Amino acid sequence: MQRRILTLVSISLLLLSIINWGCSKLDTTDIGSDLLPPVDNVKTFDTVLTINTTQGIFNDTQIVNRSNDQALGAINNDPLFGKTNAHIFMQLKPRFYPFYLGNIKDTLTGYGAGLDSVVLCLKYKGFWGDSTLPVHLEVRQINDKMFNDSAYKSNFVNLQPGVTGPVLGSKDVDVRTMDTYIKYNNGRDSVNNQIRIKITNNAFVNLLYGRDSIATNFSNNAFFSDSMYRNFYNGLAVIANGAGNGLIYVNIADTSTKLEIHFKRRNNGKVDSIYNSLVLNADFFGSPTRAPSATVNNIVRARSGPVLSPAPTDLYLQTAPGTYVNLNIPALSTLSNRIIHRAEIIIEQVPTDMVLDGKLTAPNFLYLDLKDTGTANNFKPIYFDLSPNTYYEPDYKNPGIPYFPTGGIDYQYFGGYRREKVDNTGNQIKYYNFNISRYVQQIVTKHTPNYNLRLYAPFNLLYSQHSTTYIPFSNNIAFGRVRLGSGTNPTYKMRLRIVYSKL
Repeated sequence: MQRRILTLVSISLLLLSIINWGCSKLDTTDIGSDLLPPVDNVKTFDTVLTINTTQGIFNDTQIVNRSNDQALGAINNDPLFGKTNAHIFMQLKPRFYPFYLGNIKDTLTGYGAGLDSVVLCLKYKGFWGDSTLPVHLEVRQINDKMFNDSAYKSNFVNLQPGVTGPVLGSKDVDVRTMDTYIKYNNGRDSVNNQIRIKITNNAFVNLLYGRDSIATNFSNNAFFSDSMYRNFYNGLAVIANGAGNGLIYVNIADTSTKLEIHFKRRNNGKVDSIYNSLVLNADFFGSPTRAPSATVNNIVRARSGPVLSPAPTDLYLQTAPGTYVNLNIPALSTLSNRIIHRAEIIIEQVPTDMVLDGKLTAPNFLYLDLKDTGTANNFKPIYFDLSPNTYYEPDYKNPGIPYFPTGGIDYQYFGGYRREKVDNTGNQIKYYNFNISRYVQQIVTKHTPNYNLRLYAPFNLLYSQHSTTYIPFSNNIAFGRVRLGSGTNPTYKMRLRIVYSKL
């Protein structure tokens, strides 16, 4: 599984002895391995500031590139967020032109060859949801010429190309069997972690096989060049429907994703069974004769339930294309100057249905950034704390200094990764912490602006006032959702805890 679907390894906390020196105690942090000075209310103190929170829903413009793991499936039973459908549209093409099956002239019936079968293969990378329910997939042809011509475009997840005609093939996928090896090609080859959908529509199969570039009827030749191929085929759609409750993740750029055309050929007087494949083509150095394959990972959210009208005590975060939360901490603006040892935002899950929450799990990572007061509807990275050992400038005043850490986020310091604990009533819940100590120190010492903040579970980051380039984040698309306590929740209150010393 690629970097985005991460098996989160819990970061071990140091086991600290409690030292009874009067009323003092040794204090620890949930982020990193730093040791805080004792909160003794003589030299070192702590305080908790209220966070005002409001719910928001993105008008998403997410883009899933062909190299990313893509979502495929359906969420039909999520009482907190409603339904989700995820489909994949792609052009699988020959590796070369003119393309032919096998050796020249040996694929025609008159030369002793014949069609066996056609199979669409998808490289399996992971799953999110209820694995006990199968995911029903159908393969159809795309009839949308605009999609065919979008090879050099980055398509948003809300694009849904048109499809037409009958189902070419279908399969109920049980992800619990994905690691089982499957034999094919008369038992000579085997593979695991691959979804194999046999194309059973004979009209499509025969049409595909009959357009070999060695065919004598040139007008029927779809494999002679890329332009001729695109005149015949707009691509294939893998549509998810049925009663499943999970999302499969596949990688369409992997060499295991392909359309296998199995056929028989005559080899040294003997008939042999082999196959050739159509694959996802990249841009061949900008060659005008070999355009890359067009792709889109279409994700449709049909939200319903409390996410649309949350109670004042609750917040709902759904990984992109998803939702967000606005945060405001007014008390920071009037906080007197002091030494900030730790300023930490604490965010806790509100348990709902423990069984369902165990299947439709919380996002692996959350992210926090700042509302930029200087420009309308723009945000910027938080100052200092994303990576304390890297110099970056969120305002991008000097183009020679990056506005985002070049090495990415230091999660062990900054936090934002999913963790687990037992709450006061014995429930197993997820929680997140964000270390914003350096940012808060600047506010109380230099009186820099106290920005509003935005909390969300992104797939990519985009700060369009600085660049049109997306910054990869650590979540897979649509992977995770969670109900959180707001700033007024009596049990799971979102809050800012500050450990400090007076000057």
